[in-house]
Amino acid sequence: MSAHNSQYGNSQDGGGEPPLTGGPQDVEVLGCETAYKGFFSLLRYRLRHRLFRGGWSPPFTRELFERGHAVAVLLYDPEQDAVVLVEQFRIGTIATAGPHWMLETVAGIVDPGETPEQVARREALEEAGCAVTALEPIATYYPSPGGSSETLTVFCGRVDSRGAGGVHGLADEHEDIRVVVLPAEEAIARLDRDELRNASTVIAVAWLARHRERLRRAWLGPA
Repeated sequence: MSAHNSQYGNSQDGGGEPPLTGGPQDVEVLGCETAYKGFFSLLRYRLRHRLFRGGWSPPFTRELFERGHAVAVLLYDPEQDAVVLVEQFRIGTIATAGPHWMLETVAGIVDPGETPEQVARREALEEAGCAVTALEPIATYYPSPGGSSETLTVFCGRVDSRGAGGVHGLADEHEDIRVVVLPAEEAIARLDRDELRNASTVIAVAWLARHRERLRRAWLGPA
């Protein structure tokens, strides 16, 4: 056994404990309180967890940002070989030089009782005025696991980009969303130039660069 592997589970320090699996059995929550509750929530946990070298950590405190779970969908038109993105103001950039308006995939929060697929189709209509006729899963990931419980499920959605454009969004949610249609090659070039600053958009466009030809064959059929 290598020196690296000997640090896990059955080391002498661990007292013969089973290997750390990363599951719930490896974490003990000692207490939880709500530090703030508004549109989002902030929870304060007191916990301990098992260690790679064996045994348990001392109890410690962590704050957890609760904002629900979200879905993003890259709208792709295989016939026009174009993507439909949206541009809108983002508060998360306000403490920096920006950009305060961000070019990104369509995205939205999962409401109770909704599936990720339903959210993808709903948000495509609300934010871009596009009807999704097929969905391809890309990834599910934690955008900021060091302090947030949010997961983001990413899809590629087939749409007809002809006529897409204009300004969309829900007035009661203060949305002011501009629709932008780009050739797929231009979207990929913007990724390569480090001009896409939104994580789900970077992931989705990078995925499209790898899977675009396969996706076109699947959605359009033989040439």
